[in-house]
Amino acid sequence: MDFAWSDEQLDFRKEVIRFAKQELNYDMIENDHEEKFSREGWDKCAKLGIQGLPIAAEYGGGGADTLTTVCGLEALGYGCRDNGLIFSINAHMWSSEIPISSFGTEEQKKKYLPKLVSGEWVGVHAMTEPMTGSDAYALKTRAVRKGDKVILNGSKTFITNATYADMVIVFATLDPSKGPAGITAFIVEKGTPGFEISRKLHKMGLRTSPMAELSFVDCEVPAENQLGKDGAGPAIFTASMEWERICILASHLGVMQRLLETSVAYAKERRQFGENIGRFPAISTKIADMEMRLETGRLVLYKAAWMKGQGKHPLREAAIAKAYVADACIQSCMDAIQIHGGYGYMTEYQIERELRDAISGKIYSGTTEIQKMIISGLHGL
Repeated sequence: MDFAWSDEQLDFRKEVIRFAKQELNYDMIENDHEEKFSREGWDKCAKLGIQGLPIAAEYGGGGADTLTTVCGLEALGYGCRDNGLIFSINAHMWSSEIPISSFGTEEQKKKYLPKLVSGEWVGVHAMTEPMTGSDAYALKTRAVRKGDKVILNGSKTFITNATYADMVIVFATLDPSKGPAGITAFIVEKGTPGFEISRKLHKMGLRTSPMAELSFVDCEVPAENQLGKDGAGPAIFTASMEWERICILASHLGVMQRLLETSVAYAKERRQFGENIGRFPAISTKIADMEMRLETGRLVLYKAAWMKGQGKHPLREAAIAKAYVADACIQSCMDAIQIHGGYGYMTEYQIERELRDAISGKIYSGTTEIQKMIISGLHGL
């Protein structure tokens, strides 16, 4: 097994870090407080090619393999403090670009992917409903065919990027008698009559990533806007989640490295009782734990990405990576706060925000409990 990045990947990593540090870290305390999404940062990332990393070059993408994509997103997490922006980019890539790239017709790919890859359009998918969540397929949203149209009725919640969405992939039940096998996906464009952003949502963390509820009332979409075949909804959702669970926490590894370096520097500088606090076992063991979590997180996440790049479907490995890195990042945030003491709790040091942002990693893309159910289920439990 080769554990080294190639020279090209290392150069790419350095460029992303340089770009992120220079272009994306501005007014973070204010933007977090005001829940302000950086469209300027979004456009800059798109210009660099971040949003298009895994998409084929013929549609304007970078054609990068899974590991290179992970490499870029980890570098982005290290260099950029705007975790909300990074989360929005991830949601855009895995829940709109990948479904269209994997299941769309050639006409749909040509129509939507170039706009999504370039950052001109913001894409989202709408699966979660007020009464669903981990039980993802218990949908109440209905789709009814009417001639060359499909009529959608229902509501969706916890939809990332909703307030900026130019297109939404909506999951709805076409045939309730078939259960999950009756769920089908449809592409709904901004401005379609009957499609509305019903309520903006406010969060504990990732506050610079917009989130809202959506409503569909007698919303008519052209029949050709169906994504995939009848009943392909679960397959589309699963394919999206596989990519997302592997890649969305890559930026957490970057955050963990940044927190480790920040904590080491502070432990060398801060003096108590006549010596640097890094010499105290209570601090040095936390530094060691942060290092071990980072290296272990890299191993499990890189393995899942490598397997995906080999054409495998790493359900187990993706679940392990998602569960482990989410917990590891939270604990490293906690350790960084403890190392910094009272200063770590202060907004101006920008460490408490890292913790608030990291906690959501245990919830989105399938909760940690769901990941452990997947892992244990593969043992027949």
